[in-house]
Amino acid sequence: MRGTVRDLELRAGASAHYEDPAYYGSTYKNRVADVAYYVDLARAIGGPVLELGVGNGRIALPLARHGLDVVGIDASAAMLKDLQRRLASEPPHVKARITLRRGDIRKKKLARQFPLVIAAFNTALHLFTRRDLEGFFACARAHLRPGGRFVVDLSTPQPYDLARDPNQWHGSPPFRHPSAGRVRYRERFDYDAVRQILFVTMEFTPHDGAEPWSTPLAHRQFFPAEFEALLHYNGLEAIDVHGDFAGGPLTGESDVMIWHARRR
Repeated sequence: MRGTVRDLELRAGASAHYEDPAYYGSTYKNRVADVAYYVDLARAIGGPVLELGVGNGRIALPLARHGLDVVGIDASAAMLKDLQRRLASEPPHVKARITLRRGDIRKKKLARQFPLVIAAFNTALHLFTRRDLEGFFACARAHLRPGGRFVVDLSTPQPYDLARDPNQWHGSPPFRHPSAGRVRYRERFDYDAVRQILFVTMEFTPHDGAEPWSTPLAHRQFFPAEFEALLHYNGLEAIDVHGDFAGGPLTGESDVMIWHARRR
């Protein structure tokens, strides 16, 4: 039924997309504007940097290559394993700059604070409940040094996606999957307007006749004024917001919002 997203589907939607690091890496290999943004930001503020939701190091590795120490937390064993694999081919001085911790970004406690805490590329969209959000913001706040900065970027809600027919599939040209070979891809969208969660089903059909499979992805939808209020009521103060990774303003046409905050 439209708008119905079960709790089990939510849990799968927060994790399944990250169980295949090879596909994840190939899909986002050309996403570089945010990498440059965080490198420039971290070089200006200085390290060490705490990354909540480090994944397979898409942001953390470039930071380390630019001389910054990074502590990364993630719940996905598959993504952390892939990051360890990638680190194996890096020079010793880069390896030494990255410290990894497997854990829940709503609960993890480290015995140190940082001048910069980041949560990049929709990490916050996997926080579905008030308690999830309170834990996440408390974790970020607890690890900020006095005067430190918390930066989080997330996609803005797109009305067209939220209004899509949940029974209609949307296809794209075939492509080469890193482990399954050539596949056909299609996706459908189901928005739960009560929970403000967009549930995406991604379906892959191999050309060689192998069994198709699908991957769920669930994203909480945050509107700009709502997210600023969430920062405020969780002990943080928004000090800046950008609508693109060139530092432009947030507008009604922006497809991303990048919030800078500090402890209140």
